[in-house]
Amino acid sequence: MDMGRESRWEKDAMTVEIVFALVTAVALAAAVFTVALTLALVLGFSGSAKKGVLVGGAMLAATAGMRRLVRVLRRFDEQRRMGR
Repeated sequence: MDMGRESRWEKDAMTVEIVFALVTAVALAAAVFTVALTLALVLGFSGSAKKGVLVGGAMLAATAGMRRLVRVLRRFDEQRRMGR
C-alpha cells in the first residue's frame, strides 16, 4: 500500500520541480533581457544598434533560461536516482 503513496509522492515532487524549473528559468530570462533593454535605453542606442542589442539580449535570455531549466531538472533527476 505504501508503494502507491510513494509513487504519488514522487509524481508530486516531480511536478513541483518542473514548475520550479520553469518559473526560475522565466525569471532569469526576464532579468537578462531587462539588462539588455536597460543598456539600450541608457546608452541611447537607436535604429539597428538598438535592434541588435535587443536581439542579442533576447538570445542570451533564451539561452540562460534554457540552461537553468535543464540544470534544475538534471539535478533533480540525479538526486532522485540516488534516492534522496
